[in-house]
Amino acid sequence: MGEMSLDLSGKVALVTGGSRGLGKAIAMAMAGKGADVVICGRKQENLDKAIADFRQTGLDTMARVANIGKSDQVKNLFQAIEKRFGKLDILVNNVGMNILTPSVAEAEERLWDKTMETNLKGTFLCSSRAVNLMRKTGRGKIINISSIAAKRAARGMGIYCVAKAGVEMLTKVLAVELAKDHINVNAVAPSVVKTRFSQPFWSDENLLTEMVKTIPMGRIAETGDVVGTVLFLASGLSDFITGEVITVDGGAMA
Repeated sequence: MGEMSLDLSGKVALVTGGSRGLGKAIAMAMAGKGADVVICGRKQENLDKAIADFRQTGLDTMARVANIGKSDQVKNLFQAIEKRFGKLDILVNNVGMNILTPSVAEAEERLWDKTMETNLKGTFLCSSRAVNLMRKTGRGKIINISSIAAKRAARGMGIYCVAKAGVEMLTKVLAVELAKDHINVNAVAPSVVKTRFSQPFWSDENLLTEMVKTIPMGRIAETGDVVGTVLFLASGLSDFITGEVITVDGGAMA
């Protein structure tokens, strides 16, 4: 049985897309719990700002530029982690993107490819590399950030819905395959979280009002609502949980 604590001291964690928004909140929370945290993102300026924010709160992080949809960049990222720390205990596949499309059937191929590369292929590439490091220490935690869009079709978000559904099945497949290696693989599926990523939804007052009507708890999610669930899955408290998708939506899917 794992330790009954959220303490992550001695753990090395990678949070993809950790330079801003939900990923940054997760990374800072993990650092606050004692983990050595690595973040990656596509833009150096965003990483530099994140590093400054970490330091301002007395925390530290290792940051690397990487497009997680590109195998060569993922390889370089994980080589840098292995060189610095020699191991990886926790992977949070947080990077995601949604290109609004009125119809999947009429969408351009490049939009399909880009959305799938970022949301699904990137999760696969990072997980594959992480497993190699986790097997060296005999255990690990992989946490994928999904969405309730994986469970319910949403207008304008069709490709994103399909990609996140793929992430959830990948979560289950990897959980079964990696259980013998003591690597837990789970996912967190939030509803709309108030971040820059989702600003087109919550910044429209009429749209926000309609969304809140579907949420029994009467509000959209804040980053802290998701962070707590991720910390639980990263800690020893969840050592006998694998292949699960935890929905964080204020009751919207109930």
